Amino acid sequence: MKFVIQRVTDARVDIDGKTVGKIGKGFLVLIGIGKDDTRETADRYLKKLLGLRIFEDENGKTNLSLSDVGGELLLVSQFTLYANCRKGNRPSFIEAGPPDLAEPLYRYIIDRAKESVPVVGHGEFGADMKVTLTNDGPFTIVLENLE
Repeated sequence: MKFVIQRVTDARVDIDGKTVGKIGKGFLVLIGIGKDDTRETADRYLKKLLGLRIFEDENGKTNLSLSDVGGELLLVSQFTLYANCRKGNRPSFIEAGPPDLAEPLYRYIIDRAKESVPVVGHGEFGADMKVTLTNDGPFTIVLENLE
């Protein structure tokens, strides 16, 4: 599993010109699901995501979590995070989870996130999405290999 986490002041996902997910201050998370990922993997990543303290406190230190600032989540599936570009110029995606594995795990992550975060927006699995964001900082973190 891979999460690309961007601290944002706002973000949205549009499909065919219609906004399907929108947040204010919080995290835009691009989610890549690998072929060997499980619900247990998703739980580890979600726990780490929700515990990250990357918002500034009153002293300007990155010391506050999403819940500390009343932040929101926008979760977007993105299998291209598993692009392998080692050989040639055309990426290989053989490490990405197939749709029958990845889509249920993506839905699981959304449902689990809603248990802890009041506002959780999301994209649509497999759709052609347009993602717009204002990265705050900029501040971007990649979570991977959380064994």
